Amino acid sequence: MACCDGPPSEPPQRLARHLNMLLAGERLEKRRALDVLLAEAQNERTTEEEVRTLLRPALAALDSPTEACRSRSLRLLSVLLDRLPRSQDDLPLLVPTLSRRLSPLKPVEPAEELRLELMRLLSRLVALRGPDLGPYVGDFVTALSRCMLDPFAEVKKEACRCATNLANTIPEHFHLQAESLLLPLLHMFTHQHSRVRSAAVLCIGQVRQAVTDVVSLWLLILRDRYSYFHKLVPLLLSSLSDEMPDIKQSAAEYWNKIGLQWQKENEEDLKDKLEFSSPPPRLCPAVERPCLGCRELVQRNLYRLLPAVGHDIGDWVVGTRIKAAELLRLLLLHAEDYSTQHMQILVTILHRACSDDESTVVINGILSAELIGTFVNPEVFLKLMLVSIQQSPSPSSLMVLSAAVRGSSAELLHPFLPRILDTLVDPDVAQATAKDEYHRQLVVFVKAVLGICGDACRDISLQLHKILLCSRALCPNDNVQNEVQSLTEELSHALELPDEQELFRQHLPELLVWSASNHHDWTSHNTELLLFKTAMLLAGPMLDEVLPVAIPIFRDCLQTKNEPELRLKVLTLLSELFIHAGEIASSQSYLSEYFEVVVRDMILPNLVWHAGRTSAALRSTAISSLWALLNGCQLNLQQTAGLTTIKFGTQTKSDPGITLKAMALSNELLPQLISMLEEDPRMTRLLTCRSLKSLLILCGPKLEPDTLNTVYPDVLKRLDDSVKDVRLAAAQVLNTWFSCLGNNYDTQCYKAHLEFLYSHMLVYLDDPDAETQQAVLDALCAGGVLLPDLLRKEVEAVQHKHRTKHYCQLLLEHVQGKASAGCDHTS
Repeated sequence: MACCDGPPSEPPQRLARHLNMLLAGERLEKRRALDVLLAEAQNERTTEEEVRTLLRPALAALDSPTEACRSRSLRLLSVLLDRLPRSQDDLPLLVPTLSRRLSPLKPVEPAEELRLELMRLLSRLVALRGPDLGPYVGDFVTALSRCMLDPFAEVKKEACRCATNLANTIPEHFHLQAESLLLPLLHMFTHQHSRVRSAAVLCIGQVRQAVTDVVSLWLLILRDRYSYFHKLVPLLLSSLSDEMPDIKQSAAEYWNKIGLQWQKENEEDLKDKLEFSSPPPRLCPAVERPCLGCRELVQRNLYRLLPAVGHDIGDWVVGTRIKAAELLRLLLLHAEDYSTQHMQILVTILHRACSDDESTVVINGILSAELIGTFVNPEVFLKLMLVSIQQSPSPSSLMVLSAAVRGSSAELLHPFLPRILDTLVDPDVAQATAKDEYHRQLVVFVKAVLGICGDACRDISLQLHKILLCSRALCPNDNVQNEVQSLTEELSHALELPDEQELFRQHLPELLVWSASNHHDWTSHNTELLLFKTAMLLAGPMLDEVLPVAIPIFRDCLQTKNEPELRLKVLTLLSELFIHAGEIASSQSYLSEYFEVVVRDMILPNLVWHAGRTSAALRSTAISSLWALLNGCQLNLQQTAGLTTIKFGTQTKSDPGITLKAMALSNELLPQLISMLEEDPRMTRLLTCRSLKSLLILCGPKLEPDTLNTVYPDVLKRLDDSVKDVRLAAAQVLNTWFSCLGNNYDTQCYKAHLEFLYSHMLVYLDDPDAETQQAVLDALCAGGVLLPDLLRKEVEAVQHKHRTKHYCQLLLEHVQGKASAGCDHTS
């Protein structure tokens, strides 16, 4: 390489002056000198030796501050490139200098037209001297990576064309540094010009094709290729999952050829396997099975490849993780049952892949886990997967297990299903978190088991139902809830049950016992409380069947020694259940059966006044539960008597059981309810009035007159309440109170009480609300039956004072009618 090592040859005399001007002259003189040198280079009479002397000055002129000089220098270099003979002597000057003008490490050419000319000059250099450019691939890649990010679209396209030609010309050198071009090419995929995007796609495909060709040739003809199989095989296998069909097809052909060649070279070692070849697994994926040579080649290098795959699948670059996940799937497809001895590292890699943020990595991880289920005995992979779930339950660990179950067969998996489900229904697993993704994977697992076992899942149906109950209770996500509903229906069909309700009838008692197994230790934050609540609310028409199991649990949870927040949640649930039970005829009788236990042991202790907002909320919820219970019993009474409503003056044929129970509790209930009429929360006062009304309907006619007389004074005060609904409810209580005064109520003895009631209730006929006026009028009409003359005197005494004389007139007419009827009856 004389041009590099020795001094440059002397220029001819006629060019010496122009060369000197080019190096030391003014701008105009340099421009004229370049024009002269360009003419000399184009002159056919100029010898090759003379042309060679122009190369260094032309390259030096590229650093001129004048754009015109740099442009003339590029034209001169283009001519010199055509005139110079093919020799490696001038490449050490040409390539580094041209690359330097486009390098990101130096100030680049500012003019975009000249950058385009520089890039075209490099392309011509590849076309003319391609085979000799191996030592300079690094310079080319540096310049190309810069030009692919150039703001000028034409420079980008020319860089892609140059990279494509370089990859085709010297693939054995190019593939070593081709990776440096991938990121710039990917940036070009989002360019606004379609032609730039097309150029990038063609270029990146050519780069990958070059890598595939070179690696394949090395695996076929490289003399010491056996020492590099573990490094070369992953490169070729990665091409089997390439996005471009041509590259994928080419890689598949190469790979099959390599496997057959290796098989032939090792025929003696593979003699037994060739003669007694094993059939493919029954559940093998619907792809062509690789030849024996390919499978053996992967199996013998698997112990070297898996650690590298595990490292790359955790790389921070998304593209690297995707390729590693795709490679893992292909390795397992080739390894088949040989992967059994590598399960420890495989499970770790699969967990990492399935927890990735990139969906492509996750999908390939799932496909790989399915291959594990296909090729590996469940006893082997379950040991590792179940331990991982127990130690650190996560969506990825559940995802791997579900995929392995899908890949396995029902015959192999069936003996292990109870063990799997026992692990998953453990509270530390099934109730580990309320996150959507976690429960989505739990549901996916149930779906996988149902898909594998179908109608053979009778023995594990309860455990599957427990998992679905956990997801239904803990995850509010609509998609998860819809999937749980769908799988519950599918499970009932698999058990040949008519509908989901029958499935609950079969499993609900066991579900309640399981969810409340530790209810003595519950706090308000226990997830088991949510499971118990969900199971109870799902009981529906079957509530009467589960009350024997549920009532003891409620009683234990509502003891005053437990924290108020827990009792508040349990009372809320109890209230909801009583409301639903009141709507179901079959459950109303059971409410009567447990009436005394519920009221005395659960509700009354929580009605006792304590200071604080939490206690106030607790009393409000307790009175809500009491009203729901009393209302349900009242409906049961009405249905027993053959009535739909209880009207004034109607004496129902009470159920003696519920009446006696209500009577037994009245001495405890009435004082507590009367004291709660003064509570601050308006809803508490309203529900207290409604509870009093229901209690009077249940046992009022059986109460002693003195007991009844303790009720009305505090109720009468509620007619002054600031809330309209409370005033209406109080008027209805008084109406019911009057109807409870039977034959044992001596109207003459208790005349003072009635007089007090009449006189005070008449005041509220002037209430500003018309509904309240009407309710008070109805109550007075009901009470006027007892002492009509007394009520008439009271009305006449105050009639002139009332603004609403119309109501007084109606009341007088009603009283006179009742008095006349009483006289006729007496006569």
